[in-house]
This record gives sequence, structure tokens and C-alpha cells, in this order.
Amino acid sequence: MPRPPTQDTSPRPTAIPTADAPLPLSKSQRKRNAHALQALGGQLVALSAAQLARLDLPEALHEAVVAAQRRRSHGARTRQMQSIGKVMRQLEPTMLSRVRAALTPGRAVTPRP
Repeated sequence: MPRPPTQDTSPRPTAIPTADAPLPLSKSQRKRNAHALQALGGQLVALSAAQLARLDLPEALHEAVVAAQRRRSHGARTRQMQSIGKVMRQLEPTMLSRVRAALTPGRAVTPRP
């Protein structure tokens, strides 16, 4: 005897995003963005204390950069760089654009040799 049909209780796929709703970022794109911010943090770590003071960074980011400058072990420095990337992902886009602009070549703040 055939089985009676059962009701499908699985959730239905969501509707196709409309033109005004932004598409969510892919995991690969989120990782590329995170690595880019971590590289930007690496440029901050290469600056001297006087150059960092002129940038007027948020306190949490400034402390993370100074802590990375104190690290001598490769593993500890790598962990601290990841921490800097995490702090930078929480910053406002305007603050990130100011940091990027300050670190562009030809500006007054240049990395130490």
C-alpha cells in the first residue's frame, strides 16, 4: 500500500533580493576585506610613536598598535596583528578612510625605515 503524502515542513528559500536590497558579501570577500584591514594595521605598526600620535587614532586601535610594536616573538606579533584587524573592522568607515588617506604615499606621515 502506498504511503500517504506528508506535509512539507521544510523552510522555503527566501525570495530573490530586490534591486534596492544589497547582496550580502561572500565569505571570500569578507576575508579579503579582513586581510586588507590587517595589512593597513601593519602599516600603522611600522610608524613611529610621534607619527602615530599625529594620526589621532581611536584609543583601542592606538593601544593595539603600540602593543604590536612591543611584541618581538613572531607568533605573538601575528596574533596581535589579527587583533588589530578585528579592532579595525569595528571602526566607522569615515575613520578608516582617514587612516587610509594618512597612510597614502606623499603624505606627511611616512613609515619608518
